[in-house]
Amino acid sequence: MPRTDPAAPPQPSAPDLEILGDQVTIHPGGYVGPPTQDDAPERNLVEHMARFRESPLDFLREVSLHVSGTGWRAYDEVIGQPIYYPGFSENMKAMVLRTPMLQKRIEDLADRRVATEDQQGLLGGDSEKGEKRALRKAEIVTSLHEVATKLTDDMICKFESKRFIRGAYYLCTQLLTRAYHQGIHVSSEEVLRIRSVAETAAKKKHSIIFLPCHRSHVDYVSLQLICYRLGIALPTVVAGDNLRMPVLGAFLQNAGAMWIRRSFGNDALYTTLVQSYIDTLLQNGFNIECFIEGGRSRTGKLLSPKFGILSFLLDSVLSGRVEDAIICPVSTQYDKVVETESYISELLGQPKPQENLKDFLSASSVLSLKLGRVDVRFHEPWSLRTFISEQRGRVSDTRPSSALSNPGSADSRVRLLRTLGYKVLSNINAVSVVMPTALIGTVLLTLRGRGVGKSELIRRMDWLSARVRAKGGRVAHFAGAPTSVIIERGLEVLGPELVGTIDNLPETTYYAVDRFQLSFYRNMTIHLFISEALVCAAMYIKVKQGGGPANQRISFDELYEQVRFLSFIFRGEFIYPTAGLLPNLHRTLLGLESDGVIALIRPQTSTSHNDDQPDPSEPLPIASIELSTAERNTGRENFDFYNFLLWPFVESTWLGAVALMGLTPPPSASPTHSTPSSTSNTSTYLDLRQTSDTVQLFGKTLYHQGDLSYFEAVNKETLRNALQLFEEEGIILVRKSSSSSGKTAPSAVRLAPEWTPRRDDATGMIVAEGRLWDFIEKIARSRREGKNRRDGATVSTRVLRLADLIGRELFRTAAVGEREGEGGKSKDGGRRKGRRKKSPGEGMAKL
Repeated sequence: MPRTDPAAPPQPSAPDLEILGDQVTIHPGGYVGPPTQDDAPERNLVEHMARFRESPLDFLREVSLHVSGTGWRAYDEVIGQPIYYPGFSENMKAMVLRTPMLQKRIEDLADRRVATEDQQGLLGGDSEKGEKRALRKAEIVTSLHEVATKLTDDMICKFESKRFIRGAYYLCTQLLTRAYHQGIHVSSEEVLRIRSVAETAAKKKHSIIFLPCHRSHVDYVSLQLICYRLGIALPTVVAGDNLRMPVLGAFLQNAGAMWIRRSFGNDALYTTLVQSYIDTLLQNGFNIECFIEGGRSRTGKLLSPKFGILSFLLDSVLSGRVEDAIICPVSTQYDKVVETESYISELLGQPKPQENLKDFLSASSVLSLKLGRVDVRFHEPWSLRTFISEQRGRVSDTRPSSALSNPGSADSRVRLLRTLGYKVLSNINAVSVVMPTALIGTVLLTLRGRGVGKSELIRRMDWLSARVRAKGGRVAHFAGAPTSVIIERGLEVLGPELVGTIDNLPETTYYAVDRFQLSFYRNMTIHLFISEALVCAAMYIKVKQGGGPANQRISFDELYEQVRFLSFIFRGEFIYPTAGLLPNLHRTLLGLESDGVIALIRPQTSTSHNDDQPDPSEPLPIASIELSTAERNTGRENFDFYNFLLWPFVESTWLGAVALMGLTPPPSASPTHSTPSSTSNTSTYLDLRQTSDTVQLFGKTLYHQGDLSYFEAVNKETLRNALQLFEEEGIILVRKSSSSSGKTAPSAVRLAPEWTPRRDDATGMIVAEGRLWDFIEKIARSRREGKNRRDGATVSTRVLRLADLIGRELFRTAAVGEREGEGGKSKDGGRRKGRRKKSPGEGMAKL
């Protein structure tokens, strides 16, 4: 592949550490880093465990070593605070219940309840009110203490038995090495660093807060195994109570899981109890692990940070209740993620199954697969207290009169929390290693045509690896094995269900079988190239016009506006560099010019630069941008590569916006159709979940009819992000779910009046004009042009008609629900029997 950087050879890493059970093996460098990066050795920290059928004597020997606690298996001299001793849970529970914060909350709740009962006249007359108030308060306090004790016992992890954790380590390693046969790889330098940090933290009684990304249930298993094998105190893992199933829930709780509700609601006691437990852990130097993204990523890329538990952690230090804590971002990457098939089902609209032990055991076939390796990287840990001080100092220096400079203000705290969350995500991206399966998936989904020959696949893999390193990323290379061998290993892990092979041809040819599932692995690389993808998608508005270079040239101002627009609509999807839009655009254009993808045309009269070497620190004097001659000669393959990364997300956002046209109230309920305000049901709210399902069904229809290029554009996660964007910008109005009189009203949605299109007076059809239509057209400018499609004409006729069709069905369903709500009660108070409510799919089929 032309236009790579030959001047700076890749810097090989030192050996990895490989953990496979009892053995720690040193391997020659497991990844290649950027040319200027001093990479660390790698190790695999688990070894293949003996199996009874293959070697019964070795199997029994290993079991006896773990049960007796021989050597490192004893887990006696751990680095950190004492754990795994009888009475640990009772001691922890007592400390939590004694916290001043919890005691004060119980007193406040009791006082408020007594005051309410007093107002209701439940405490008798004035002569005996004082005594009754005291007795009633004592009863309520006792009751709240009992509730808090039960909640605490259910919540806290239970580090009680060393014999248990020895057996648990052996069992988990047995299961893990059967699935990930190449073990867990870590950097030996990072291991030494984290041990050193743990020793220092233990002396100061500071906690290490591990903040990993989350792609699989294997994430927390692998980190616990690493800490156990390295002799570091196991962290308490913040876990949702949906995993608290019989048998397995107790096992996980004894292995370090603390259970919390998925939603706290308005439960003040529970919220305070969680904060008290977090404070207790941090005050006593116990390590914590929580996932910065909240739930598992179903799309393969990092999700936006969730600020729930992170807010509790920050508040502990901000309030002064905790002196300091050490933040350690963690990246966990896989050759293949076990749950990808279930992720795809969820993204296509199937409900998420409830976790249960039966499903867990029925997945035992997974444990015999060969899924490659797990790669865990630790970013250099840093002090949370120092981070807070630096952020406050930066705000005070740059905006001294701003409300944000007040450390106690709510705005200042929110800003600090967001900065913390995105800093952690940036750290995770910085240490992530791109696995061979991610490279293969990216190459296969960024090429035109049905398949790719072996030689071309090798060439593109080499080019992509070089681009990853040039962007500061790391690439796994399996001890310097040639690219052809790495591809073979990667294809073996992915399997024929994802990548097909045709052998009876002059050259072996590979093709994507399951493009939707492969997109999970492609998305593992997109964070490295998001700036280039935005620029190329913005340039595409001219390039897709065809013609000569002059016809495809775009002015800097037009490019800037489209890049700004795309960055705006994808702000919930991607993590951008922190320098700002214009500096990032400046740097990206220079990089693409250096790579030979684009040519920058500078003004003839410019005096900002008096030589041919632009200064990266100054704004570029650019008049226009076009594809370079070299890029045209290679068939736009690199330009197209960056576009292919972003096009599915453009399609999904476009799909969501077009579907909003269908939320235009139908004309049947209005005397005239001239303006949206004249329609009597413009204030009708539609069930949000039903609307989301209908949008997805609409997308599937467009895909099968050829109006949508990417089936992955209908995935629920990206469409949810699009709807979130539309809500934030006031395009749609969302009425959150609420409960009253024992009934729960689901979340509902409607178009904002100023964004609602008008209907034609004569036909009643939606007119393709107005603010929403202009918004759709701006997104469509960067869409991939279809072979048999012309965007504007198709959307304004057939696609718009289909959007109107599904919208009318939604309004019809809402009207039926309203009528049933108004007349649903019979004289004797019972519900009238009515017709079963049709799903959107049934309505569309009938129409």
